[in-house]
Amino acid sequence: MSLATTWSQATGIDVPIVNAPMGGAAGGRLAAAVSAAGGLGMVGMGSSATAEQLSAELARLEGQRFGIGLVHWVAQDRPDLFDVALTAQPALLSVSFGQDWSWVRRAHDAGLTVTTQVATVDAARRAVDAGVDVVVARGAEGGGHGEPTVGTLPLLAEVLDVVDVPVLAAGGISSPRAVAAVLAAGAAAAWVGTAFAACDEALTPTGARDALLAAEGADTELTTQYDVAAGYRWPASIPERVLRGSPVNAGQGVGLVRRPVGAAEIVHSLSEGAEQLLRRWH
Repeated sequence: MSLATTWSQATGIDVPIVNAPMGGAAGGRLAAAVSAAGGLGMVGMGSSATAEQLSAELARLEGQRFGIGLVHWVAQDRPDLFDVALTAQPALLSVSFGQDWSWVRRAHDAGLTVTTQVATVDAARRAVDAGVDVVVARGAEGGGHGEPTVGTLPLLAEVLDVVDVPVLAAGGISSPRAVAAVLAAGAAAAWVGTAFAACDEALTPTGARDALLAAEGADTELTTQYDVAAGYRWPASIPERVLRGSPVNAGQGVGLVRRPVGAAEIVHSLSEGAEQLLRRWH
């Protein structure tokens, strides 16, 4: 059997694996490596992103298919950042954590496919009503910023039942078993963060990478203290999940990330392992 989904085939990728657009970790080098291995590599722009930073990371893509992920309020504060993203013509543009949907029309006018991360069924409905082409059901297990409301599988199941667009699954997906589980449930692809944050091509600093590789799944916590200290205007309802006592973003799947490997090995391990499991279950 093939692991491909209708959405992955339409997007032009070999396997339904997308690296989460993590600010400070998912740069152009990581996105290029993920895409070269058959997935969709995403360049992530976080809380302090600038148009210049995005342009610099896009220059590292080496002609590979790619996506771009932006934080809504950052893109609003820095309209030139959004302009660079539109001009780059990504295969997928993700803008998350906002309530104003005017960006969807601008992206569609530029010929782009757009997505956003949602944490509730109501948010998924609002996104689809606004014209979003794909939704990412992000469960509370996920690393970095997000609304910690519902676990990944319950959220995915509910969202799949109420929207008629492709749904990607995010949150705690760091192993072939987790990829197989969300695909079996009906996800169009797995949106993987922490496993790629610890890989060789990520922008993650060495100390943070070592901490990720040493951590267990229970070693994370939700906090807003680092955003407050940095003066970022994240709402209190959207904390970030980090390794306990540190600003290192990590999801609850971190305990399954054990050794430093390249992005290609992660894509192949996740996809081949998930395919074997699904074939066995089938």
